[in-house]
Amino acid sequence: MTRVLQTGRKEAASGETRSCVVFLHGYGANGADLLGLADPLAEHLPDTLFVAPDAPEECAGSPMGFQWFPIPWLDGSSEEASMQGMARALEDLHAFLDALMVDEDLLPEQVALFGFSQGTMMALEAAPRREDELAGLVCFSGRLLQPDLLADEALSRPRVLLVHGDQDDVVPVESLPAAAEALQGAGWKEVFAHIQKGTAHGIAPDGLGVALAFLRDKCGF
Repeated sequence: MTRVLQTGRKEAASGETRSCVVFLHGYGANGADLLGLADPLAEHLPDTLFVAPDAPEECAGSPMGFQWFPIPWLDGSSEEASMQGMARALEDLHAFLDALMVDEDLLPEQVALFGFSQGTMMALEAAPRREDELAGLVCFSGRLLQPDLLADEALSRPRVLLVHGDQDDVVPVESLPAAAEALQGAGWKEVFAHIQKGTAHGIAPDGLGVALAFLRDKCGF
């Protein structure tokens, strides 16, 4: 049985929803951590609904936050527990997206995922394994966890924007070219990248600007 994800939201500024950005937060955070990004984005995307679910598990490493799945080198969990946790969280996320599109009367091409760190890992695992292609993926400061499986398991290949800080000491910046190479090798035609200069594990103004341009110009929001 899938778990219901508690969700914050910011309605479309125009009052008419024609697209939706789903924020996927990082390890130990919550949906509200990213939902604040809706304010600067909404000025330029007036017909876009923004939603930000909390991950389904309380985070052992951050008692006030949530996790999509355990991370062994942070919480002492096993690799097996981590993989099982991710598989279950992917089921939860797929169910959430399916319900969202029904409830909001949206097509897959009207929905984009915007991930940060562990949320990016979830976006890169979930979206390619959905038969109906989403509008796009905005992927900050994460990595592609199972690159070797991608070519065989991908059912769709949504356009992807990879963004990373060059001073990231949590997820190395080398994760960006590794993900780009794996995506392109698995048949992706639209993979874009941006390096945030002088930025650690976070979202800088220049990165957010590139994300906005991607959502508007490549995804059609």
